Amino acid sequence: MHEIANWIVQSIGDIGYLGIFFLMFLESSFFPFPSEIVMIPAGYLAYQGEMNIYLAFLMGLLGSLAGAWLNYFLAIRYGRNFLIKHGHRIFLKPTTLEKLENFFKSHGEISTFNGRLIPGVRQYISFPAGLAKMNWMRFSLYTALGASIWMIVLLAIGYLIGDQQMLIKEYLHDATLITLCMIGLFTLFYYYRHKNRKDD
Repeated sequence: MHEIANWIVQSIGDIGYLGIFFLMFLESSFFPFPSEIVMIPAGYLAYQGEMNIYLAFLMGLLGSLAGAWLNYFLAIRYGRNFLIKHGHRIFLKPTTLEKLENFFKSHGEISTFNGRLIPGVRQYISFPAGLAKMNWMRFSLYTALGASIWMIVLLAIGYLIGDQQMLIKEYLHDATLITLCMIGLFTLFYYYRHKNRKDD
């Protein structure tokens, strides 16, 4: 395990900042590539003085945005027609699609932000945003906010813990739980704020 960790760290060091951009682009699009493999070693390399942590963060963020934009614009261009034609194969009715679009038009910001923080969801949250034709500037802002929080967590784990694999697993698990709790709190705050606006 230690040898594998060293190999990953060495690989991230070899591919450099452009490599971080490309791998985070893949992670943020429809290719299931875990961001932990990229950003935690980058944080460790920053601790060793072999990488600039701010540049690593910036390239990771730009890569995440580029991957999210790809999914977003694919959904705008092809998504609706594709789902209307083939949605019945996954039991998606046109009325369900319309409800999804309406929901995202009303709650796209919190959904995009939360989605970027949830493992297994962050890669695909851009598709419903594109289907609903969410404003691209708002989409970019909330995507960047969610992606930034997650990358800061991963970089901090790599920087503070280094190559101690067992501790990384433990801290990553704890960080994921804390992040999910934060999502719950943000969602409750958003719900009550939205409800109060409706009542006014």
